[in-house]
Amino acid sequence: MGNLTRRGFIGCGGLALLGPAATAAGPEAVEVFRAGDNGYNNFRIPALLATKKGTLLAFAEARGARSDSGNIDLVLKRSSDHGKTWSALQVVADSGGDTIGNPCPVQDRKTGRIFLPLTFNPGNVTEAQMIGRQVEARRTVYLTWSDDDGRTWAPLREITEAVRKPHWTWYATGPGVGIQTRSGRLVIPCDHYAEGTAGSISHVFFSDDHGVTWQLGGDAPEGTNESQVVELRDGSLLLNMRSYRGKNRRGISRSADGGKTWGAVAWDETLIEPVCQASLIGVGGALYFSNPASSEKREKLTVRVSRDEGRTWSAVRVLHEGPSAYSCLAALKGKQLGCLYECGEAGPYERIAFARFPALIQVS
Repeated sequence: MGNLTRRGFIGCGGLALLGPAATAAGPEAVEVFRAGDNGYNNFRIPALLATKKGTLLAFAEARGARSDSGNIDLVLKRSSDHGKTWSALQVVADSGGDTIGNPCPVQDRKTGRIFLPLTFNPGNVTEAQMIGRQVEARRTVYLTWSDDDGRTWAPLREITEAVRKPHWTWYATGPGVGIQTRSGRLVIPCDHYAEGTAGSISHVFFSDDHGVTWQLGGDAPEGTNESQVVELRDGSLLLNMRSYRGKNRRGISRSADGGKTWGAVAWDETLIEPVCQASLIGVGGALYFSNPASSEKREKLTVRVSRDEGRTWSAVRVLHEGPSAYSCLAALKGKQLGCLYECGEAGPYERIAFARFPALIQVS
């Protein structure tokens, strides 16, 4: 592995408004990352965390080219005014010309520590090469953390042996966020490819000792991919997954043992997708979901709410009608929601924007 470093702040933290002030037609959106800024070709894979102190942390992959491999760094911007303005760019992890990304942060309620799982691979190796075993490289898993609200980050610690089986090739944490259950378990949604299988598989890993040690949870059925997880009222977990089964619908699976095992995949007929990442969070007894709500292409970044733990969805809010892709939701103070999402006019990867808007139903 390359020489991983953590640099200071670079560039400027200016913002740009993407539209008029919030109206019935849609909320105000603030530009957080734009393709070409700070010497990077583009920014992808947003992850948004609202900390216990009220700070917003916006993570992204800063890419040297329009590719999922190559020189990719993990970067961060912070906001202390509920997303109105954002800091300068902070590089959290940089491995030279190699690839490090797939942010999936979670904060421990008791200790306040913010954990950030990441994945690494040599920059000259592609996902397809790893999946097809054309090269010996396999994705490895790392963890960093912050005890000062995201200002500084610990040296990266490799946890591959604890959370990846030897015959797994490709591996992705998140992207999006992890959760902490009512019991205190930290759960990180992931996906992987394994030797001898034709399709990707969603899985989780977790910690029961506030992030000191980590262990693998169970796998979902084959044909599932990037995922997000929530805890339901009865303590069971719901895994919502990108699907490669040709149905253009989100796959869902449930666990009654905290993620150690997962049930069969069902298809949510309301949550259509063009095969893309999505976000799912639980707030005050409601579930909120965002994705490009189209079965044709990556467009119409939409937020939905469920009052019955994902059985039905309603109260649609479209954040961006045009090209859009990955997103990440967070619960904010003042019964507000925030969403960090990829969008553009000619294509979905021109910028990463942040929108803040009232919760679609009353939340606690």
